[in-house]
Amino acid sequence: SGSVFIDNLDVTDITPNLRPTNMVFQNYAIFPHINVKRNIEFGLRKEKLSKDELNERVQNALKMVQLEGYEDRFSNQLSGGQRQRIALARALVKQPKVLLLDEPLGALDKKLREEMQLELRNLQRSVGITFIFVTHDQEEAMTMSDRVAVMNKGKILQISPPRDLYDNPKNLFVGDFIGQINFLDTQIIKIEGNNAKVLINKLGEHELVTNNNNLSQNESIVCAIRPETIIISKTNEKISDICIKGVIANTSFYGNMTYVYVNIEGLSKPIMVSTSDVLEGLSHNSDCYLNINLKDIRIIQKKLTHNNIYYGSKILISIIKN
Repeated sequence: SGSVFIDNLDVTDITPNLRPTNMVFQNYAIFPHINVKRNIEFGLRKEKLSKDELNERVQNALKMVQLEGYEDRFSNQLSGGQRQRIALARALVKQPKVLLLDEPLGALDKKLREEMQLELRNLQRSVGITFIFVTHDQEEAMTMSDRVAVMNKGKILQISPPRDLYDNPKNLFVGDFIGQINFLDTQIIKIEGNNAKVLINKLGEHELVTNNNNLSQNESIVCAIRPETIIISKTNEKISDICIKGVIANTSFYGNMTYVYVNIEGLSKPIMVSTSDVLEGLSHNSDCYLNINLKDIRIIQKKLTHNNIYYGSKILISIIKN
């Protein structure tokens, strides 16, 4: 239930084919029996354009996706990336106010997918219309978007700019779904304005700043810490608000980044640390020390409230708009 507005116009009861929108599908839906030109102009045939107007619109669409000269080719003569661009051209030739993209890069390999992410972003800026991009790839959504809506089981859990979504997740699902994160069980001891005195499991009592007005004394919550905010060292030198001893359980090397999994006595799961530094003197079963700043700890409630949940119908939507 609800209403759909585009440019302040209620289009809820307007049939989809008459709304100022168009769509790009994951499988591109390019007709194999007609050439590129006829594929692109397919949606314009009912608009009663002159032949010159039709050709001009098609040429402009091909220019936007950098495929001038491909008019006479058929789909079996195109690469995956070229077919994706033709599908975009066919959608844009109708000059929609909103372009809907349903996992359009899902069929591409990783390298081509990353190239097309940049091309799509540049294309959106050049045409100046809103793109609503559905994807299950978190990195893709964060890379391309002005705003991201995270959805689970038919509910929008958070809508935020990518940086805010990453730095300030409103609930456990969003925090865990977007990037890597550590969760620590926590008890609220006292609330004073925007400050919460908390007892973090194995990290002790600390005072944290929070903008959540729904917290209550003695409430069981979770403190979230991103791996890249934790400093790992070999020596017991306190350079942050919290310094705790641990033992390295495992390491995973990813080229420009190493993930270190550190066991802390009394915690059931290791704490994850990510670092680009060379881990000299630190290896499996080595003692180490983790330094954590209070400003990098986020408070997340375990329960969902009306302030941290919205209602919707998909899983992850990337909103790209000038």
